[in-house]
Amino acid sequence: MDIQNHMVGIGRQARAAARLIARADTASKNAALNAIAASIRRDAEQLAAANAKDVKSARARKLDSAAIDRLTLTPKVIETMAAGVEQIAALPDPVGEISDLKYRPSGIQVGRMRVPLGVIGIIYESRPNVTADAAALCLKSGNASILRGGSEALHSNQAIAACVHDGLKQAGLPAHAVQVLDIADRAAVGELITLQEYVDVIVPRGGKGLIERLMRESRIPMIKHLHGVCHVYIDDRADPSKAIRIADNAKTQRYGTCNTMETLLIHAAIASRVLPELARIYLDKGVELRGDEAARTLVPEMNEATEEDWHAEYLAPILAVRVVGDMDQAIEHIAAYGSQHTDAIVTEDITRARRFLREVDSSSVMVNASTRFADGFEYGLGAEIGISTDKLHARGPVGLEGLTSLKYVVLGDGHVRT
Repeated sequence: MDIQNHMVGIGRQARAAARLIARADTASKNAALNAIAASIRRDAEQLAAANAKDVKSARARKLDSAAIDRLTLTPKVIETMAAGVEQIAALPDPVGEISDLKYRPSGIQVGRMRVPLGVIGIIYESRPNVTADAAALCLKSGNASILRGGSEALHSNQAIAACVHDGLKQAGLPAHAVQVLDIADRAAVGELITLQEYVDVIVPRGGKGLIERLMRESRIPMIKHLHGVCHVYIDDRADPSKAIRIADNAKTQRYGTCNTMETLLIHAAIASRVLPELARIYLDKGVELRGDEAARTLVPEMNEATEEDWHAEYLAPILAVRVVGDMDQAIEHIAAYGSQHTDAIVTEDITRARRFLREVDSSSVMVNASTRFADGFEYGLGAEIGISTDKLHARGPVGLEGLTSLKYVVLGDGHVRT
């Protein structure tokens, strides 16, 4: 196969479909989404059979248990996938919404309208359910999409794509509005990220290696985050019981997610009251602790932290712990080592809470809540295409609004400029 020409053809088809899907009305898009959900439920056995091929291949390649778990489509995952598409159908349609419409002294009205981005290329690994989520979010926001899942999920992704195309056909929408690549060759990714004429935005969802490669090679703007080094700072004016509950949940509710706490910062004045009890909880759950000298004095079982630990996104039951002298030192630590993803303060002092919200430069900043809440569903977005730590266009969990842009609209009645 001539991959370059093949990808150019896919790009052309996506651009043509983008013009059609951008003008589709809400009823048509919702009809397609509900039909996709029905097709997923109807074809659950075929999806499971296709997925079994991928899982068998993954086991033969000796992928680790976590990777196989992400890859596997259980009956529960298939039903959740269908329900997720229906939830997106139930969300308000952002396309065409006009905001901030105001009269100017000249008599014209000026406002801003939400419009689709155009063609979105999404590159992801392992989880085949992302195929349904990404297709549904792009469709509802009026965008065409080119989806490139991991080669380990090739059969699963093609089976889900068949359900998506069935739903589009039933609603009378163009099949090329969602194209799921069936090419395992990594060269397809290299071609996709250089199709500036046809693709408007790239969204990478995967490991640090994938995103670093795309940052080096992509000629197309991206909505991305590189890694999640998330912090919880326990202030000396924190409620100890709240602090323990939040710091426990932020680390141990799930280990392998980008919004899991990786470094715990704790004020010296409260450390002796909170850290030993927290350490017992962590150690009972099998979490390895790595701390500075002050933290290890309070918890002798703790290992010594190195400079690399403050930079680390473990995605594992390992936690770095540092005792700080005040909030200034905590904020300085976050600025030096954080990834601008999610950071939280635990305090009963509203003035300090507001200062933390204002000064910590992350896409999500929290007061008295676990970092694990940094998620599109938890934020009321219905679903997310990913997390963005960029500062332009979209930041934080990216839902339907993040997949649109704003253009100015002007309403007049024969007005001319004098």
